[in-house]
Amino acid sequence: MKNEYLPSVSIVMPTYNSERTLSLCLESIAAQNYSREKIELIIVDGGSRDRTLEIAREFKATKILRNPLRTGEAGKAVGVREARNEIIALIDSDNILPNKEWLREMTKPFEDDQIVGSETIKFQFVKNDTLINRYCALTGVNDPVCIFVGNYPYFNYITNKWTEVKHVSEERENYMTVRFSKETPAAGANGFLVRRNVLLPILKNSDYLFDVDIFHTIFSDGKNYFAKVYVGIIHNYCNDVSMFIKKQKRRVKDYLFYQKIRNSPLKTNYFSLLKFALSTALLFPIALQTLIGYLHKKDRAWLFHVPACYFTLIIYATESIKSLLRAR
Repeated sequence: MKNEYLPSVSIVMPTYNSERTLSLCLESIAAQNYSREKIELIIVDGGSRDRTLEIAREFKATKILRNPLRTGEAGKAVGVREARNEIIALIDSDNILPNKEWLREMTKPFEDDQIVGSETIKFQFVKNDTLINRYCALTGVNDPVCIFVGNYPYFNYITNKWTEVKHVSEERENYMTVRFSKETPAAGANGFLVRRNVLLPILKNSDYLFDVDIFHTIFSDGKNYFAKVYVGIIHNYCNDVSMFIKKQKRRVKDYLFYQKIRNSPLKTNYFSLLKFALSTALLFPIALQTLIGYLHKKDRAWLFHVPACYFTLIIYATESIKSLLRAR
């Protein structure tokens, strides 16, 4: 197609001991039906001690950079500063692009000059995936608290919505344009694309690029046209319960540690947290959610909803108490 819109893309991917998932991720990127000259792959590593860097070299990453602060948020900041292409694609090392047309579909909305970013509308459900990965795909979250807050950014089979955050949308051919006002979903990772000239100013005074903060900062500047594309992304989140618990602990610790330096206007929604705590303690509300979700999409992965909520409640409570004790 002579006049096909095909912007240049810089894929920025932070890594740290990512051997478990990286090969599948990079294979899916290499398989894209997209001009290789228009793709820049930037790996930003936090000091991996496994085969991560070897795998990155095998797939001929354009740049392999060092991330001295080691966290994923710091790695994204390093990578975005080094990116040179028109569109930045924040793709995590545990993501898999589900088909070879994915990148074309995700960049299509940028033909409209008003669109500043695009994101998939769902986590791709894979029938033979691990139980927890299927659970995350069915709920559209990695953290069940988001279901109670309502700020999840991917399709949820319990509510049959992709978010409960107030927005105005307009249908297009393979995506919807979305406008937010004050509140925004917890989006910005797992296949999030944004114009480089919009993203760079956010990094002026920070060594970190927090996913959710990107949304808030962009929209607070009045650039509030966004695209939710009718494709999914596979999130190879975790293999088992022990890994889920480990990741939940890290999520809460990071939130408590970094909240003082973040620029996001996100506030802790105490009412929603209380609702989550009571619903989990009473059991019936989360059991009802499990049943509703199962009736919408039958899969035994729904059985993990109750333990996921209980594990998360215990982790949130213990880590918050530890944080308060350390502050004294």
